[in-house]
Amino acid sequence: MSADKAFTFAWRNAHKVPEPVLRGLFTVIADVAWATRRGGVPQLEKNLARVRPGLDARGLRRLSRAGMRSYMRYYREAFTLPGASPAQIEARVRLEGYENCLQFTSQGVTPLLALGHMGNWDLAGAYATPHIAPVLTVAERLKPEELFQEFLAFRNSLGIEILALGDGDVFRELMRGARGPGKLIPLLADRDLTARGVEVDLFGERARVAAGPAALAVSTGAPLLTASIRYERLTGPRRRAAGTPWGIVIRFFPQVAVPDGVPRSERVAAVTQAWVDHLEEAIAADPEDWHMLQKVFVADLDPDRYARTRAKDAQGATGGGAVGSA
Repeated sequence: MSADKAFTFAWRNAHKVPEPVLRGLFTVIADVAWATRRGGVPQLEKNLARVRPGLDARGLRRLSRAGMRSYMRYYREAFTLPGASPAQIEARVRLEGYENCLQFTSQGVTPLLALGHMGNWDLAGAYATPHIAPVLTVAERLKPEELFQEFLAFRNSLGIEILALGDGDVFRELMRGARGPGKLIPLLADRDLTARGVEVDLFGERARVAAGPAALAVSTGAPLLTASIRYERLTGPRRRAAGTPWGIVIRFFPQVAVPDGVPRSERVAAVTQAWVDHLEEAIAADPEDWHMLQKVFVADLDPDRYARTRAKDAQGATGGGAVGSA
């Protein structure tokens, strides 16, 4: 079975399998991938080595195993989310620093959220629309198209509005949403999906992330916050209400300041570095929940290809293309 067919089968059927059985299955999948160092496991370990440079080889392997289990937990939960009740979704989520977000949403102002690939951002989105504000976000187009349409239909049923990368002017649509009232715009932005990213300092090295959150904040004046997501074990009544032993904690950091009196490109760069600093703090606290199996640090990129990317960047202004996704 191809990866696309397996993904489609899991999306349509995983929620029918008893939760303990599915939990055990995905733990086995994570451990096999980790033990055989398949797929993105070697890159995950390279990334985690930057987060915890003091770890020896054995400690790094233990951390990457926890990381793969967290990563597969995300997929298991994403596949079974269609079968979760509103009460279960509510029980699975806890907020920290919510006042940083509430000061805007309570006034009808639409805040931007810069997210990393941490915890379960799909569960966070399912929680946010009924409990915080209607979510407007961006998603990578999945293959096959039929699966992507099912994905959109489910998210729409939760009240989440999805813009597909590659469909029209996504940045312009996000600007319209950010200037309007009563929404929440979260964007996964800790890796650059285009040639218009921003280079930042991350754990003492240079890394490349999406420009979108900062570019939107600079262009629209909408407040920008970093939000991180980590897992936590559930016990007692909350575990019974959630129907699972795992929940997530969404942490809202304080608003990122936008500097005045400097060129736009410098404002975008400064704002990007500021939200990345918050994300770095969150990743350092819970590195196993950072699901980064791709190359994000410049040292890991192909030098010639990256030089061409930088040259392409220099031909245009930093801005709308690299919006990030969720």
